[in-house]
Amino acid sequence: MGMAGFLGQFVHALDGKKRLTIPSEWRDLTGTPAQLIVLPSVTVADEDKCLWVYPMREWNRRLEKLRTVSSVDEKTRRALRVIASRSEMLSWDGVGRMRVRDELLKHAGLSSQVVLVGAFERFELWEPELWKQQVGSVDQASLQKAVQSVGL
Repeated sequence: MGMAGFLGQFVHALDGKKRLTIPSEWRDLTGTPAQLIVLPSVTVADEDKCLWVYPMREWNRRLEKLRTVSSVDEKTRRALRVIASRSEMLSWDGVGRMRVRDELLKHAGLSSQVVLVGAFERFELWEPELWKQQVGSVDQASLQKAVQSVGL
């Protein structure tokens, strides 16, 4: 993946077959293989429901850590099994469209418009009103604290 990662945001509509177009600059960032892992966000709050989308290369890197943790902790192993069962691996067609499973679309409340939000090593798929709530709920002090905590 490029050093900058997934940045910015895009608003796209699901087409009649519920396919979503991935921006070409983000497709270029996925590398080889040109596949994505889509999983439901794991949050407590309903307003945080979205889909997390990882390029396969980044997902494989995370799998190494998951294998280590899940081999020693039974609760973690069970939780990861549930997350994996709700996730899917996708590719896009020649014009950059992918079809996300209905169950995942429902999890995030996606039915027509989708906001694709860059999150550095991954991107997220948000229902537009929920995304507006997310952006509106972050104050300047929280932004400053986040920037300081990662050393920017």
